[in-house]
Amino acid sequence: MSETELNKLGRQWALGALVFLGGFEVMVLEIVGARFLQPFFGGSFYIWTSQIGVVMLALALGYAVGGRLADRWQQARPLGMMLVPAGIFILLIPNFAGGLLDMIVDRYAVTVPVEALADTENEPASELIAELPADFLEGAEPEVASETPKETAPEEIWTEVPPFWQKMAPALGSAVVFLLPCFLLAMISPYIIRLATHQVEKVGTLSGTVYAASTVGSIVGVFITAYVLLDHYSSTTLFRATGWLTFGLTGLCFALDILWPESSQNESDSAE
Repeated sequence: MSETELNKLGRQWALGALVFLGGFEVMVLEIVGARFLQPFFGGSFYIWTSQIGVVMLALALGYAVGGRLADRWQQARPLGMMLVPAGIFILLIPNFAGGLLDMIVDRYAVTVPVEALADTENEPASELIAELPADFLEGAEPEVASETPKETAPEEIWTEVPPFWQKMAPALGSAVVFLLPCFLLAMISPYIIRLATHQVEKVGTLSGTVYAASTVGSIVGVFITAYVLLDHYSSTTLFRATGWLTFGLTGLCFALDILWPESSQNESDSAE
């Protein structure tokens, strides 16, 4: 195998690894993030709705912006530089997110008389809530519930979040913590499509392959995180590992331009 062919093969593997691991990381953040939000907003299914919606919004924005930036720069190093703040942000989630989420909860909490609270305790749950499994609604880690203080207000008043903000506060909290890193990671797929495209006739095939690889990475991320990682590691450990993995993707972007430069592919294309 010639040096040109080796360079081309190495570049293809590096591009594939970027796409696969980018999709993997997004799903790790989504699944671990939903568990991370539960102690602040309760076991409501609105947390999962918010987390899914925020991640989809981040993907849409990342795809749009990533494609535009790839057309402008046409090198992998700028993508690597944009992944640096994502890695730092993810590493620091355990340090700053708790305070921000507490502020969101406190911002929309109101005090109500105990009498009014007692009247609502006997109301039947909605049909939708009643049909959901208890494990789904109470997915927080066991130790979290045991650490919750039992006396939080005087006898005559109680603090609660209004129904509207019980739905919207998880979406706001999810966006504050997870929108930025997922947005930056979503830029990888369209960026890689631009870097790997050399013939217009093959753009459709290439785009399908890239998004398929990203989706496979997301599928692996969902099952590995939910079935394995959360059983053995804390949310803090998983955020730290994901942050360091993001720095690894940054290094891989720089390796693309240094070890497998674009010129090697151009020579191969001209020879064809």
